[in-house]
Amino acid sequence: MATKTNTIHPSSDAMKTIYPILLIISMVHLLNDTIQFIVPSLFPILKDSLSLNFSQIGLISLMINLTAAVMQPAIGIYTDSRPKPKMLPIGMLFTLIGVVALAYAAHFWVVILAVMLIGLGSAVFHPESARVSFIAAGPKKGMASSIFQFGGFIGQAIAPVITAFLFVRTGQQGVVWLAILVCIGFIAQFYVAGWYGRRLSPAKKTEAPREAGPMAPTVSKGYVILAITILMILVFSKNLYVAAISSYYAFFAIDRFGVSMAEAQIILFVFLAANVIGLMLGGLLADRFSKLSLIWFSILGTAPFSLLLPYSNLTFSVIWIFMAGMILASSFSVIMVYANDLLPGKVGLVSGIFFGLAFGLGGIGSAILGNLADSTSIDFVIYCCAYLPLIGLLTIFLPSDKKMRASVREAGKSSIA
Repeated sequence: MATKTNTIHPSSDAMKTIYPILLIISMVHLLNDTIQFIVPSLFPILKDSLSLNFSQIGLISLMINLTAAVMQPAIGIYTDSRPKPKMLPIGMLFTLIGVVALAYAAHFWVVILAVMLIGLGSAVFHPESARVSFIAAGPKKGMASSIFQFGGFIGQAIAPVITAFLFVRTGQQGVVWLAILVCIGFIAQFYVAGWYGRRLSPAKKTEAPREAGPMAPTVSKGYVILAITILMILVFSKNLYVAAISSYYAFFAIDRFGVSMAEAQIILFVFLAANVIGLMLGGLLADRFSKLSLIWFSILGTAPFSLLLPYSNLTFSVIWIFMAGMILASSFSVIMVYANDLLPGKVGLVSGIFFGLAFGLGGIGSAILGNLADSTSIDFVIYCCAYLPLIGLLTIFLPSDKKMRASVREAGKSSIA
């Protein structure tokens, strides 16, 4: 007997880009990632208020990212065959509980529990929200991916600014004010869940919903696995670099240049704001230039600035950190579109891999760097991280755009046949 599953309801909207939904999802992404990235921005405050060492700071980073690494792919795989609109507001409830717990945590292990709840909320948010943005994209997949990620990068960028101008003054308990943002996100997700639910219709089909997918069956499974693995390593190296700078560069700047905690957060803001600019530039260029060329540009362009950063004075460090952040982020949306082409109809899985697993592994690497900082020095950690963008040289093993286009043509012939 056929089982009853949810499938995407075909409509004229499938050929249109639904900008209001994309903007709402991007706004909620902003709120979600603001909260998630405020956690590492709070590390200097938590270190002082709870007398933590770098290993404990690293463990906090590990737990929030490990939660995402484990849960996001699992949720993505599950929702690829069983879309769950109601999970959108439920994810915000997990985040709300985590925020309140973090604000009033008096012990290290309460902080661990709080950040795990925040990580779980983020893990629920990303797969289904990525699917919503994919459905609302219509034919403009690259632009939609960029709009969706834009909110996340803005959230990452403003997190240290909020910390510098609010939490440095209010202390740990001031975090409770973030609950207001979470409530706004809950209302927005409730609305999006309604729109998303109307796009799903019960149908007596055993097949999973197919959101899109031009890639051909002529691309071997082994080759797809290799390409996805390389893309995941690329995103991992990028996320590890971002996590390392977000978690530890403030300490490096305070020790090296004698800046205040608030001034160190502003330097971090420059880096994360550059990420936002790079993301939007990458999104605009994604439909005009070769995906592989843009990925190469983000690697070869970032490396000189990341290598110069640890050895420069304050003025040049701000310039280098801006350039490295901007160029590094320029290929994020391109990589997501590239991965969705390789795995058609698996938006949740792709989101889980690249927003969850690779991001989470970056956080795990950041935790290891915390232990390394305790056993060596914060300077040594920043020196080591300067070489991370060079991992992107693995791009040489990715299929060329010419091969990708040939696969698309073969897919079209196969579907006609």
